[in-house]
Amino acid sequence: MCDIVARTGRHQQRYEAGCRLVAGCIPFRYKNSDETDEANSEKIIEVLMINSPSGPGLLFPKGGWENDETVEEAAAREAVEEAGVRGELMGFLGYYYFKSKTHQDEFSPEGVCKAAMFALFVKEELESWPEQSTRNRTWLTVAEAIVSCRHAWMRDALVEGFSKWHAEKMIGTG
Repeated sequence: MCDIVARTGRHQQRYEAGCRLVAGCIPFRYKNSDETDEANSEKIIEVLMINSPSGPGLLFPKGGWENDETVEEAAAREAVEEAGVRGELMGFLGYYYFKSKTHQDEFSPEGVCKAAMFALFVKEELESWPEQSTRNRTWLTVAEAIVSCRHAWMRDALVEGFSKWHAEKMIGTG
């Protein structure tokens, strides 16, 4: 049984100029390649994706950013609620716009959403989490994730946001 409860409802939802504000993340970890020599083993980046209860394809955790939290807190909360992971937010990847068919309301009649996306270095995978009955977690290489993304904007966040951020981060630490 999960002790963490997912937030529901939209009474605290943030909006900006007709857009619903959402926060999300691309959870990632490093895995050693299958080289037998540890010293020469290359670290492979894997990203965590979740299924959508409403159709095919995989997603990154994301959801509404509420009035009583920072955008970083919202992104971290969504990672726990939807994917059952905790970690360290490492970098802001950018804003991504998309239209939601399910989130059209008087504040965003067109269903336009503005997603703030972050890179989340996963430190803990929870055994139970709020949405585990409707969500499955899958670790994928970046290349696998690119072809598995359900939404084009999430693919953009992965390629244009995460991959570029990670490449710059590695240059800075090398």
